[in-house]
Amino acid sequence: MPDRFVRIALGVTLGLLIAFVAQPYILAFLYSAESPRAVTARGDLSAAERTTVDLFARASPSVVHVFAQAAARGQALMDPDDEFGQFGQEEDGGRQQQGGSGTQTGTGFVWDAAGHVVTNNHVVEAATKGGGSISARLSSGEVVSARVVGTAKSYDLAVLQLGRVAKMPPPLALGTSADLKVGQAAFAIGNPFGLDHTLTTGVISALQRRLPTQEGRELSGVIQTDAAINPGNSGGPLLDSAGRLIGVNTAIYSPSGASAGIGFAVPVDVVNRVVPDLIRNGRVRNPGIGIIAGQEATAARLGIDGVVVVRVLPGSPAAQAGIAGIDARSGNIGDVIVGANGRPVHRLADLTAVVEEAGLDKPVNLLVERDGRVRSVRVTTTDVAQSRL
Repeated sequence: MPDRFVRIALGVTLGLLIAFVAQPYILAFLYSAESPRAVTARGDLSAAERTTVDLFARASPSVVHVFAQAAARGQALMDPDDEFGQFGQEEDGGRQQQGGSGTQTGTGFVWDAAGHVVTNNHVVEAATKGGGSISARLSSGEVVSARVVGTAKSYDLAVLQLGRVAKMPPPLALGTSADLKVGQAAFAIGNPFGLDHTLTTGVISALQRRLPTQEGRELSGVIQTDAAINPGNSGGPLLDSAGRLIGVNTAIYSPSGASAGIGFAVPVDVVNRVVPDLIRNGRVRNPGIGIIAGQEATAARLGIDGVVVVRVLPGSPAAQAGIAGIDARSGNIGDVIVGANGRPVHRLADLTAVVEEAGLDKPVNLLVERDGRVRSVRVTTTDVAQSRL
């Protein structure tokens, strides 16, 4: 009896082992799909997906790929001599740029039916020095030449004019940045790493950020988004869920150089103010008082809290108000601006923020320190060159 039980148990065990080993072969024989499988009906896209798909279909034809070819140069470009010693001038800061050649790529978008394209100044800046060339590839694949109509370094914006095209893309719908809310959806279209017409999505992460730009200025009211922005997205549109332009993607915060989920866009209300000036005049009207400011680092080393006036432009509001710069002969410091319209001024960005808020032909009350004495000075802003305040 026990022997019989053992034999049965061994037989069952052997059978199970054979079935286990043979199972994959049996399944492959019985169920292999050796012909194309039937497609499972998907059903309708979700409302959110339809919104995103429709948004891209409407907006992407207006987005262009910008190529800026720098002219080959064999000599360094030197900034003007520093005639004021260690303080220098804030707009050049003693920088030295090496000539060379190369192609900068970025993104732009059609602004109007005349073929004006908005992009970042830093995308085309190298091509504007010394006769470089600029071209744009449209969503249709057509490549056309483009020329710079105007640039605004203080806002990192530039306007291009497309050459003759077979069919002009439509301008983007315009929104406003005045009523944006943190948490609302944001969509970026651009050409990251040269990959045409890439859509990334996210939300508006923060508002009223401050972004340093060229000329010692600082752009306020900047939009922060976590929609992925990478090299090549510069100058592209940031859109709301209605497909309206709400900003121009300009910069990212990234220790690695790639997207870290913190991108910044120039608000569209600023763009809508600056771009018409660039189209009309080739430059933006900058409210200023007619001074050239000293470098902040030098002022800090000397323990000066405020904006050191290096030079006052002849005939400017600052000159008319009696503000004085550094004495070119003795090197003695003249006036230091320490307040404006009731706010403390610690650096140039503080002063430019007040002046830009005031606007053109508006009064600004300054607190000016000289030889340890502080006095109040009233000036009226005027239109100044981009590299001046």
